[in-house]
Amino acid sequence: MACDLTRGRKEPCKDVVGGIKAVYFTDFGDFGTVTQTDDEITDLSGTFTAFKYDVKGNSSLEQTINASRENGTSFYEQTLNLTLHKLSKEDHKEIKILAAGRPHIAVEDYNGNVMVVGLEHGADVSGGTIVTGAAMGDLSGYTLTFSAMETKPANFVSSPTAADPYAGMSSATVTVTEGTNS
Repeated sequence: MACDLTRGRKEPCKDVVGGIKAVYFTDFGDFGTVTQTDDEITDLSGTFTAFKYDVKGNSSLEQTINASRENGTSFYEQTLNLTLHKLSKEDHKEIKILAAGRPHIAVEDYNGNVMVVGLEHGADVSGGTIVTGAAMGDLSGYTLTFSAMETKPANFVSSPTAADPYAGMSSATVTVTEGTNS
């Protein structure tokens, strides 16, 4: 990889907003062969189910660049913080499965972007809470922190749609399973 810069960057317009709209969990390894062009995921060959979780407020994706001149290394720590409202026995079961696995996680933001956390190595639950709250207005639900260490920042997915974050993946067979209210 060349270390020479390839472009500059102007101050962008103020036409974006923060926040995560939804996340899609896929079992680790089910993507099949991943095709990337300019660090964008342009195709997948696997057959998989993406389980959609709607999120609202207090959820974020942060990526920390870790570089060491002394060691000649660089990697990206991807940290996804999710807040899921309302406790249920069904969600308890799924939270246990998420904590035991290391899924790939597609993160859809409010600007129509979809990025995949844990593309090569998966994402691990590194913390979280199951909380009832103390006062009437407190959170009764789950907070989950997922961590992944990757050689690249979370890759953008080409051509996502509102109904399918993997719509542009012509070689993949994808089933998007929406959540239910409990």
